Amino acid sequence: MSRHSIARMAQILTNEQLFATEMSDPDSAGVAVRSKPLWKDDTISNLEPDTGLLVTHVNQTQDLLRLQSQNMSASDSQTSEEWLRNHSLDSMKLSITHLLSQGRVVMVKGDCMRKEMEFSADTINAFESRLYEILELYHWRIRWLMEGSRKMFGLVKGTRVGLAIDASDANCGAGRSHGFQRSLMYLLDEQLCYKKQLYLMSIGTDDSPLWRTVRDVNIRTLHEARQWVQQLQPSGGCNMLHAIKKMLAMKELNSLVIILGSCPDQTSDVLFDYIEQCMIGRNLPVHTVAYNCSNPMTHTVLKKLAEASRGRFHCYSSESQDLTYSSCDVHLLWSESQRAVDLLNKIKGMRQGMMGDALIRIMQEISTEVAKLPPAHFLPRPPNHDRPLSIEMPNFLPKTSVDWIKSNGLKAKRLSLYQVLAPNAFSLVEEFVPILRKTVCSTLHEKAMMQFEWHDGTVKNIHVDPPSLYNYQKLLGQTVKMYEKRVEWLTSGSRQIWGTVCERRVIILVDISVTNSMYIIHIQHSLRLLLEQQMTNKECFNIIAYGSETKPWNTEMVPPTPENLQDAWKWVQSLQCEGSRNLMGALKHALEVELLDEQIDCLGIYLFTSGVPDQDGALVSSYVAERCGGCDLRLHVCLFSLDEFDLQGSIPARFATASDTATSLRDLALSGMGRFHWFKETGIIESDDINIIMAEMEKAVNYSQKCAMLVESLKQRSDNKQPDDDPESEASQRAQIKREKRNPLKLSSPKPTALTLARMQAREDSLEDSPPSKALTWRPSSAKVSIPPAQPMKSWSLSENEVKQKKKIKVSQSVFYTEEGNSVGLVFKKYPKAKSVRKSIPFAVLPKEEEISSTKQWLKKFSIKRLKLDLHRLLSGPDCTHQKKLVPAVQKKVSAKYCTIFPSVEVNGVVKHLQFQPTELEEYVDQTERVIRRYIQRMQWLLSGSRRLFGTVLEKSVCILLDSSGSMDPYLSDVKKEMTSLIWEQLHKNGVSFNLLSFSDSVQVWKDRLMDATEEACHDAVQWVSMVKAHGSTCTLEALQAAFQFVDAQGFYLLTDGKPDTSCNFVLKETEKMIQGKQIAVHAISFNCSDSTANEFLKKLASQTGGRYHRCHGELDGHLVAHRMLTEGFTDEDDPVLPAFEGDDLRRLALEIGKARHFLTQARTFRALLLDKQMKSDKLDAFSTSPVYSEKSKSNHLVSKGTIS
Repeated sequence: MSRHSIARMAQILTNEQLFATEMSDPDSAGVAVRSKPLWKDDTISNLEPDTGLLVTHVNQTQDLLRLQSQNMSASDSQTSEEWLRNHSLDSMKLSITHLLSQGRVVMVKGDCMRKEMEFSADTINAFESRLYEILELYHWRIRWLMEGSRKMFGLVKGTRVGLAIDASDANCGAGRSHGFQRSLMYLLDEQLCYKKQLYLMSIGTDDSPLWRTVRDVNIRTLHEARQWVQQLQPSGGCNMLHAIKKMLAMKELNSLVIILGSCPDQTSDVLFDYIEQCMIGRNLPVHTVAYNCSNPMTHTVLKKLAEASRGRFHCYSSESQDLTYSSCDVHLLWSESQRAVDLLNKIKGMRQGMMGDALIRIMQEISTEVAKLPPAHFLPRPPNHDRPLSIEMPNFLPKTSVDWIKSNGLKAKRLSLYQVLAPNAFSLVEEFVPILRKTVCSTLHEKAMMQFEWHDGTVKNIHVDPPSLYNYQKLLGQTVKMYEKRVEWLTSGSRQIWGTVCERRVIILVDISVTNSMYIIHIQHSLRLLLEQQMTNKECFNIIAYGSETKPWNTEMVPPTPENLQDAWKWVQSLQCEGSRNLMGALKHALEVELLDEQIDCLGIYLFTSGVPDQDGALVSSYVAERCGGCDLRLHVCLFSLDEFDLQGSIPARFATASDTATSLRDLALSGMGRFHWFKETGIIESDDINIIMAEMEKAVNYSQKCAMLVESLKQRSDNKQPDDDPESEASQRAQIKREKRNPLKLSSPKPTALTLARMQAREDSLEDSPPSKALTWRPSSAKVSIPPAQPMKSWSLSENEVKQKKKIKVSQSVFYTEEGNSVGLVFKKYPKAKSVRKSIPFAVLPKEEEISSTKQWLKKFSIKRLKLDLHRLLSGPDCTHQKKLVPAVQKKVSAKYCTIFPSVEVNGVVKHLQFQPTELEEYVDQTERVIRRYIQRMQWLLSGSRRLFGTVLEKSVCILLDSSGSMDPYLSDVKKEMTSLIWEQLHKNGVSFNLLSFSDSVQVWKDRLMDATEEACHDAVQWVSMVKAHGSTCTLEALQAAFQFVDAQGFYLLTDGKPDTSCNFVLKETEKMIQGKQIAVHAISFNCSDSTANEFLKKLASQTGGRYHRCHGELDGHLVAHRMLTEGFTDEDDPVLPAFEGDDLRRLALEIGKARHFLTQARTFRALLLDKQMKSDKLDAFSTSPVYSEKSKSNHLVSKGTIS
């Protein structure tokens, strides 16, 4: 039953007219009982008709409600063509014709008569507004079509649907079947489940239907369809013609859907002719879908099939969304939206005065009242801004963090570490011994207990109980969670703007100076939240707005009744910003006028401002301190930072920067014994309430770390105790000696001598029936000759090149007898392959996905040399060398005969001959361009995300060292953002175990061990990073020493902006000592550092530890150059010029790009030289065939030689 019906029944049951008759009961003591006369038949009107939900069982009602909520509206089942019949520009009367019909043509006299179209401003504005609305409607419809199964398969029409699915090897092969099956499940659950009948078939070499006949849609049918989809297997080709024949035989169907992901076996003409013949006299639209297929032949076939059957075509691609816009439904809407955009551009031209040949004149009809409205009237407003207040009643009395900590702090809950350790802590006892004549301290406690520094600086002996400390740490964790909830509460609702309003009597001072004119809506909304959420449980309140003058809402403080709160909100909505900030006048009005005859008792003044007052800060602070002294009066300051200023009218008397403003108002709050709260649109910047809670949380963390240190020290002490007279250890040593006697160590075999190796080689050769070599029959020539000493095996083993040289060429021969005598003939059946000196252009195979590796490792596999595209090596064959020999007859050096045939070039100071064809060099140019394009993509990847600042994290367990010294203060916020990106983009995504460490005067560590990159750990790490503050000096050596304590770490990433406090050489020497015996790489990152000495130190630090040096410099230029090269091509070797990268990864990659560009330029020059040579040769041949050509001119013709360095 609907809500309206229930309300109507309640109204009927409370109707007095239905129970007008009263009956008296003698036992009821005169109590009247209302009853309805039996003869009266009441009729109830205005009841909703039965919608099928009047059932007798709750489960049935819930099922019917679920089905009713899933019913689609009429527009959801319409195609774009049907939908546009009621929503096109023509049907909505929004075409250019309808616009022109609303204007009038006037003839304007002048030098010559001319036509002008005249429109009213209201007409143009209303028409333009309706155009924007219909354009937004088109975009909403397109977004709706691009959601769920409609994005992948389009909108399926019809009630009895036949579905043909491509199950070929190309579509359901490896890597595609899982996603395709998941998409089909979406189609079943979102669209096909609402149809009346279904028929499913898979298209392969042989079609395979799910059912023999068309089935009604029910729960069992849908369950069978889902199982069938999940069991789809590749079944050969795509015999689409046979599947269509079988589908058309089902006469019950009124809609056919064909989904293809590969090209059908038949041609488009065959399928088109068959569909065209079968559709004669039959209305069966075919909805075709190209699913994740980039073959244009498939798109052409499916489009023709859809057009022939008056159906629709849909295209889906997971890689490119542009293909989806070629679908029929989306394309129609997109075309109509483009018409709307063109019409808006024409209206824009009309505002400029021209449209075609006619001049346009728009009559401005702005009333004087509208012109008088302030600019703030047109500012955007939050939802429900103009409505009455929604007043809330708080459940408890709020407290400041100072008062809350008194009852919930660590000390109040007896969770201070010193309170927990006090029962087991003992002070050192010193007594004077007369015999020794000196004071002696007992050392028994030092051996039996742990020494711990107390809060007063003394050292006490502590009895460590690990179970009790473990329980204490659990309690600390629960307390920290409670503090986190308190912080979340303080940053929610109006407390994010005003803090906690705790006093019973409140006065609000609101700054409405001209500086806040563009933020008046923000101020009004802030006051609305305060009145709704924190004012209802107060005794009385008042609001005073001040600019140059003071404007109180009420002459005195009044109780916060709903009527007073609503009246205050109406007054706040009428506020306008003007003048400067006369804070002194507002304070005097609040403290001297309103409170003149009243006793100040638990009064809080909340100042809401965006800048410093007109008066001197010291003067205002002294006045506030005088008034607040000796009474229960507090002045709290809420500072709202403005991002930009829009000053209109008078300029404020005083102006200060954001930091100076905060300092001045913080001192003012301190003088008024109140709290300081600083925020902006993006969130809270500083809050005294939150700082107190955070300090208590840091104290809890510090206590937990000290507990861990005590337990660790106890473990180390117990591990170091190894008694010398342990009988078990002696017994184990005796058993080990007995085992060694029973099982003596086996001696290693002696190293073979040269003679032994020769005999072994001779034996192997004899088994292979190969003739022995001279070296194998070695004998000493005389008795004086001694046997050479034994050599290591490595020196006697043949290298790979020597084996290749000694490998004989195998020749296959066939022996036969000749006719003459017993002569024997030989026929060679297999000849050795001739070696080709000429080198072909190889095909460069490059990866599409980026590998997580350094540029040095990456170039070992994909450099120009590794890809065999080094142009100088391709020109280094023996036949390519230019040679000159001395001819004795002419007594001079003469070039070889072929020197005039091939062009000559100079490569690295050596003259070479080009034995390439222009087509080969063109292929080399194409390959080199592909390689350069891939290099640039790699460079863009290295300059993107967190790799821009930190480089690529290579190891699986790392420690990040962050410099938080005072010099990092201006850039620390940006570094924190990049650090957050590093944690999520590289550490969490790649499963890297990590720890964080910040260093300035001292070293702060996030965790005491490396943590797995889980979501919880990453959130905690981001929170820790956000709390890091910049201060002090740079203790780089202490940070490295702390990082080396994590023995599981494989790499350190040190980010700093300058030199360490200690000597650079000393840091390098100490690091070299710490790195001995460990395989830990220190990657040095220079951040915003222009000191060459500091950068050189970081380079040496990275080099001596096997790490990389990185510096985020030139990334903007790198992106610009990469964009230009990818869009403009590689026509010029020197333009654009790559930035001078200093980091190892980018520098190596830039050098390889420059090398490839140089080879590309040389290859193009060589190709032009070959073409020029070929053109001259063709002209010479043509000239030699002419009769004018003489033998003398032929002999004197010389071929020029080109040289390129």
